[in-house]
Order: sequence, then structure tokens, then C-alpha cells
Amino acid sequence: MAGTNGVVVVGCGPTGLLLAGDLAEAGVPVTVLEKRPPGISNLTRAFALHARTLEQLDMRGLADELESLGHPMTRLGLFDGLTLDLAELPTRFPHVLVIPQYEVERVLERRAREAGAKFVHEAEVTALTQDASGVTVLGRGMEPLRAAYVVGADGMRSAVREAVGLPFPGRSVIRSVVLADVRLSENPPDLLTAGTTGDAFALLIPFGDGYHRVVGWHRSHDVPDDAPLDLAEIQDIVRTALGRDYGMRDPRWLSRFHSDERQAPSYRSGRVFLAGDAAHVHSPAGGQGMNTGLQDAANLSWKLAAVVSGRADASLLDTYNTERHPVGRTVLRSSGALIRLAMANRPWTRGLRSVLTTLVTHIPALRRKAMHQVTGLAYSYGPGPLTGKRAPDIPLPGNTRLYEALRRGNFVLLTQGPYQGAHPHLTISEWAGPRTLLIRPDGYIAWSAKSPSPTELEKVLLEHVGPAHSAENSY
Repeated sequence: MAGTNGVVVVGCGPTGLLLAGDLAEAGVPVTVLEKRPPGISNLTRAFALHARTLEQLDMRGLADELESLGHPMTRLGLFDGLTLDLAELPTRFPHVLVIPQYEVERVLERRAREAGAKFVHEAEVTALTQDASGVTVLGRGMEPLRAAYVVGADGMRSAVREAVGLPFPGRSVIRSVVLADVRLSENPPDLLTAGTTGDAFALLIPFGDGYHRVVGWHRSHDVPDDAPLDLAEIQDIVRTALGRDYGMRDPRWLSRFHSDERQAPSYRSGRVFLAGDAAHVHSPAGGQGMNTGLQDAANLSWKLAAVVSGRADASLLDTYNTERHPVGRTVLRSSGALIRLAMANRPWTRGLRSVLTTLVTHIPALRRKAMHQVTGLAYSYGPGPLTGKRAPDIPLPGNTRLYEALRRGNFVLLTQGPYQGAHPHLTISEWAGPRTLLIRPDGYIAWSAKSPSPTELEKVLLEHVGPAHSAENSY
């Protein structure tokens, strides 16, 4: 049985893959368990990378490649003509990138493998036992594993969540949503074509390989997920919602699903953590699901690496739940509100939707708040004016940027003058700003001060980054 220094990640979706890649690049032994056979399926639901997620991927040197594989869309349509102009966003990525989930998984898996992550496929977790020194993972198709920590990124029906006894309260918000991959005889007018009548809605998204993903729902077709589904039903839904079906034909996949709103009461149980859909699920409105999971991973990975390597106290891991649980709750509520407004068919609810559309369209502050929330730029982890806030991609000397400096996986210290210290897990750069800033590996501000003394600065670095010459685990 393996030793207890490393981390086991359960689930080979985007959340688990980003987490595994981060840990492996930090030198942490990581094993990824996946119950599916090897290979990345194209039967995926997520199709959008929002601005903050693209920023996180930029910090890992992956955003430009993914940008070349997807299609940027600067205008995000919601309902009743409400459109958010993402070109106004203060970011290098003022758009939503329309890209199939399987392309994201392919890039993330390659990175994780190149960094040394170990993958075990057709391995189904059946039990976890934990004690003061680690976690033992048992399952079918695998040898028992022993790890310092386990992360369940294994989806809505998480075996990890069930094994540690964490509940998943919530309910279905919408049933019998249909999915299909089809060819179209006519090109839709927009890259992402959406429409709703109150009784039906439909969404068309291109794969880029000649097929489109269709997402649809009709109030009169409230049937179980396993009810028969054919192309004619999907064509009828799309015609109702969009006015025409664009000559859809040749389906390669048809399915029904129901959309739940659920959230675990805690993302941590001892040495076991939950991330992505294992921790929270919500409606697909706004395309926030994959993005929220990827940002869970970005928050957790550097903390696990610091604790496992001995640079930080285990109490740092408590901040994962403290910081990410409120974000998950907010996404659940906001996406739920969007789907309910899209489904509105009573006069008062449609009237409310019309009022909200008018307010967001004509009040810049509300429009900006809506855009920043949907794209993830609004979320922060601290009450102060700077601490815990997202750090923008600050230009640095040498024709480089902050997000490029973060690619080493270190904290970044932005100083107002020369700094003579050295630390193996600290990247140092001067900048012309008014304050000294310490940026966390996930791109959020850990600390700031105006002209701090050397003693104060060393104290802060010891607290956040750890000792300059710590005795780390050798693995």
C-alpha cells in the first residue's frame, strides 16, 4: 500500500484534472482514480469558459491554447432581449469562450500526465477510512491506496461524498431536459442560439466538428429521465422555442436529464474534500457549472500542496470550505433565478422578468454586477478593501504580466523597491503601484501594505509563504 504523503483525486473531469495537474506540478505525488475506461468522451454537457476561469488557466499557461480551440463570444444573451456585453469586462478575456468540455479535459489531462500524475481507470471507490495520519481508499478494480488527503471530484453521485456520510440536500429545479447532438441543414444566426417562450426553451451550441449540441425543455413533456426520446420531440421543442429547427438531422446521441439544486453542507470531512459537482450542482443557466468546479480546484490545490509539503499548518485547509462554500451557494441561487425567469409563464413572473431586463439594461452598475457575477470576476475571499480580492493581471517589468509570474505556482511579491530576501516558493517583482502586494498562487491578494518595514514584511512572508528554508517532505 502506498505511503501517506500524497493525494488521491477521485474523478477525471475538469475539476479533478486541474487539481491533479496543480499538485503534480508542485511536486506532490497524486493518483487520479476514474471509474470510466481510458479516453475522453465527447458526450459532455458543459460548453463555456468564463473570464475568471480563463484567467486561472492563463496562470497555468493553458488559456491561449484553449482560446485557439474555441470560439469567443462577447455578447451573452439571457432572456427578453437581455444581453450582457462582455467586452466591457476588465480582463484579458472579455468574452465567454464556447468550447466543448472534452477539449478542456484533453488539455488538462495532458498537463497532469506530463507533470507526473498517475491515472488509474476502471477503478470504482467503494469505501474510505481515515485516521490521524491519512486516508485509506478501497474500491473495485484497484489496489487499496493510502494517502494524506483525498479529494472527491466525482460528480453529482459522488462515491466519496457518500463514503464519508456527507448529505446532499436540495431538489430538482427542472425535469426532462433533453440533450442531443445533431447536424443542421441551416446555419443558426448566432454562435450560441437561445430562445424561450415560457413554455419552452432551447439552446444550440456548435461542437466545431459539424455537429451542434441541442439543449431543450418543454413544459408539457414532464417525463422521467428514462422515458423514450426521439428526434421528432426535440425538433418540436426547438421549433416552439426558436421558431424553426434549422433542419436538424442525423442525431448521434439523445438523452434526457433533470437539473438539481444541491449543495453539501461542508466541503470537508476530516482529510477528505469535495470539489465541483460532488460539492454543488445547480441549473445550467449562465454556463457556470464547469467554471465553478475549476475555481474550486484552483482554490484547493495550492493549499493542499503547501500543507502536504510541510510549508503550512493543516489549518490552512479549513479556508477552502470557508471561501468556496459561499461561492457555491451564490452560484446555486443565481443560476436558479435565471432558470426560473426563463421558465416564467405566469403574468406576474413574466412581468418581473421584464422589469429586471429593463433595470439591468439601463443601469450600468446592475449590468456590471450581473456580468461580474456570471463570469466569476465578482467573487472575493475577504472583507477588506484589497485582501482576498481578485488581483488583476498587472503589467510587470520585462514585458511580462502578473499571471505569467504566477505560472510557477508560487506566491508573488510585488514590491515598491528592491527586496534582498530569497524564498524557494516566492516570486519577487518590482512594480510601480502604491502598495506592496502579496499575491496567492490562485491570483487573489493575500496581504497589502504601504511601505512596510523589513521586519513586517518578513513576518508576513513567514505567515503566508512559510519559512525560507523549511524541511519539506522528500516524498
